Amino acid sequence: MNGSSESSSAPDANRFPASGRLLGLDFGTRRIGVAVSTSNRSIASPLENYTRINEQLDAVWLRQVAGENQAVGLVVGLPVHMSGDEGGMARAAREFGEWAGAMTGLPVAYWDERFTTAAAELALLSTGLPERKQKGRIDMLAAQIMLQGYLDADYRTAE
Repeated sequence: MNGSSESSSAPDANRFPASGRLLGLDFGTRRIGVAVSTSNRSIASPLENYTRINEQLDAVWLRQVAGENQAVGLVVGLPVHMSGDEGGMARAAREFGEWAGAMTGLPVAYWDERFTTAAAELALLSTGLPERKQKGRIDMLAAQIMLQGYLDADYRTAE
């Protein structure tokens, strides 16, 4: 949310076509939160949460979501430490991103997702929804916040 990591700087944006929708993926070992951008990449919206089943069915689901939304690229949230260093979850997110790119044939960029879950929880607290319903929306809202951060990044708006 606060910026890019070493591999998610401006050159990654050049991997994407000049326009078209991007999917934001909030990677989790059990669930994946999904957000989608507008085709002009100005606004990100929460799309869905997906509970992972197995690699084969997850691939079918991901190809379907990418196709239905006419996605031209994937932005995968990268959980880095406060210092900016990458740990085990960041490695797992990168492996997931490589897999997702291979399964969809789409280019992948990684974006710092620090604080996105906390921001999503805060936003949901203010809605007055029951806690059970809030939990069901956190991942896709975190994906939206992460993707919006990518869309709003300084190097993108300068183009």
